[in-house]
Amino acid sequence: MNSRDKRFTGISTVQFAVNSIFKSLEPVMLFIFLLVLWCFAPGWLRRIDETAGSVDQSIWLLVLLSMISFLLVCTLSWWLLQHFWSVLGLPTIHHMVSQFNSIPLCYQLSFYWASFALLLLAALGCLMAIC
Repeated sequence: MNSRDKRFTGISTVQFAVNSIFKSLEPVMLFIFLLVLWCFAPGWLRRIDETAGSVDQSIWLLVLLSMISFLLVCTLSWWLLQHFWSVLGLPTIHHMVSQFNSIPLCYQLSFYWASFALLLLAALGCLMAIC
């Protein structure tokens, strides 16, 4: 292996490390972005349109607040799942995924559809609770 191959291997290793860090921080960065947007949006809306009343600004802020609530509910649910998973001594996630891949495709699709529907209902519930 020449020096050029070693350099590309080093770069790809660094890229992989950076990508994995950003992938794990993606929800946190989204949450921080939404909080900053929620804090500064009224001023920005007032600068864009000086005739915008507080009701016009509040509607968009409520939608942002429902997104923030949804992210918090999803994060809390994931944390509780991991906590109870370790306390109950259930098999590892990798073992569960390998078992999931062995079931027929129609059952996998049904499970994916049901999970998506429940997640959509949770998001709708957060939006309804805020608005």
